[in-house]
Amino acid sequence: MNNADLLLLAIAIPALTPFLLAACGKQPNLRDTVSVLASIATFAAVLPLLLAVIDGARPAISLIEVMPGLVLGFEIEPLGMLFATVASGLWIPTALYSIGYMRGAHEKKQTRFAICFAIAIASAIGIAFSGNLFTLFIFYEVLTISTYPLVAHKETPEAKKGARTYLAILMTTSILFLLVALIWTWNIAGTTEFRAGGILDGRLDPVYAPFLLALFAFGIGKAALMPFHRWLPAAMVAPTPVSALLHAVAVVKAGVFTMLKVGTYIFGVGFLGKTGASDWLVWLAAASILIASIVALTKDDLKARLAYSTVSQLSYITLGMALAVQMGVIGGAMHIVTHAMGKIALFMCAGAIYVAAHKTKISQLDGLGRKMPVTFACFTIAALSIIGLPPFAGAWSKWYLMIAAADANQLIIIGVLMVSSLLNVAYLLPIPARAFFLKPKEDKAHGDAAASRIEEAPLLCLLPICFAALGCIVLFFTIGGLYEYLLSIPIRPESLP
Repeated sequence: MNNADLLLLAIAIPALTPFLLAACGKQPNLRDTVSVLASIATFAAVLPLLLAVIDGARPAISLIEVMPGLVLGFEIEPLGMLFATVASGLWIPTALYSIGYMRGAHEKKQTRFAICFAIAIASAIGIAFSGNLFTLFIFYEVLTISTYPLVAHKETPEAKKGARTYLAILMTTSILFLLVALIWTWNIAGTTEFRAGGILDGRLDPVYAPFLLALFAFGIGKAALMPFHRWLPAAMVAPTPVSALLHAVAVVKAGVFTMLKVGTYIFGVGFLGKTGASDWLVWLAAASILIASIVALTKDDLKARLAYSTVSQLSYITLGMALAVQMGVIGGAMHIVTHAMGKIALFMCAGAIYVAAHKTKISQLDGLGRKMPVTFACFTIAALSIIGLPPFAGAWSKWYLMIAAADANQLIIIGVLMVSSLLNVAYLLPIPARAFFLKPKEDKAHGDAAASRIEEAPLLCLLPICFAALGCIVLFFTIGGLYEYLLSIPIRPESLP
């Protein structure tokens, strides 16, 4: 099987999986087995493509030309390959975790959940492998629509309200801003293809470049850039596996990946640097990093605190692109990986706490670490990675972003990143600290007997959590390979500022 066939297979497997899941929906064990096997098969199709891209291959295939310059087609380059590997690889532990969580929490309509989850993964891989903006836009919208039922899964008034906010913001921004940016790009460049060095240099008047970039930045709502970030906290009403999907596997990563892709292959790093078109975005991203962190400090709901943490961390990646230097692209791409591993562990821990102890507030966690030591140990590891402390993976991506800020002569941004890490400490570490070191509060609602029955979540919840936490450590010591890989992102040296 050649690389082009593998490319289509990697998208087709999760795209066809919903039909199999629907067929065996009345047999929960078979349905869940299909879901796990599909995740493994998808990663098995993606892995040889990764090896081929490392060897210099650039698999591509065009399906149909809708209009001149608007082609539905795919082409794999290093940045897209990275995102596809993250999405397909993390689908495996998320699929296992979903089984333990959904059964442990006695969630209803699990077949619908699994179907929409598979469609979301197919959409994410389609985004990763898109050869142009037109193809990416189609899969971007499918991802939004397919995740709406996941956010509304509980079907409570709160869930429906959160889902409406989710859909309204993402659809409005993509239609009013992203679609307009796509049409504008197509009109001035005659194409929407992703090309090394960008397609706008010499075609777009530098005076208008900041305005086109603004349409992209605010149109890519999944990047959760302020002020279009409210959909992300609103979506926390969803079951925890959905939160993991939103924050680590697909949705927000699709957003920041698109930001990096647009900056690198549509504008071009050199064009952004010499025109200063992204200078304003540097400061907006910096503001988002700090403001979201401060808001996170005020949240007692565990998932809400983690949601605002994600808003902050995503802006690191937007910042990397906006700095308009090669190291910014590398640091931003690296943060996609390190944040995905750390944040999926944190949300899985939050879900395990809910399944085992039915607690959602940070103020309720006192002493719980003694009952769930594995969960809170993994939470601590993931939190330290998000903070950026060695020997955990997040230390490297933040380091390279600081180097990028120095390369761009943005010394204040180095300070922003340092202050952000201190705020990370303030809103993350008190959680395991109070779980391990404070005495449990009396549970008047359930009594001491109920408290004594609390233990670790089911094994299918616990194993993926341990895998993600271990990944935060392993990535730290193997980051050199990832760095060498990211150097292959085709940024032409002569186009650099």
